[in-house]
Amino acid sequence: MSILSYPIRCHTRGCPHQAAYKLGAVWADGTTRELKTYSLCCAACLPAEWASARERRERCRQAPGEELGPVGVFELRAGSRDRELPRREDLEL
Repeated sequence: MSILSYPIRCHTRGCPHQAAYKLGAVWADGTTRELKTYSLCCAACLPAEWASARERRERCRQAPGEELGPVGVFELRAGSRDRELPRREDLEL
């Protein structure tokens, strides 16, 4: 089964651009492991979205047994799953 490709818009209110990055943190509960999404944004909105994502990550509470890593910047690629997205540490302000 193929993954359908469609344009993903930047989450920043009023921004007309396509998202280029996913801001997320690795979440796991011992059985499941996934990338918790904080934002999808374009390059121009990245600095503001990065600050907001880090702030929201700090406010997250975890249940016993849950793990939540630091927020990272991941490059969006059409047809790729979260675990296939390259991390862009060079953009993590």
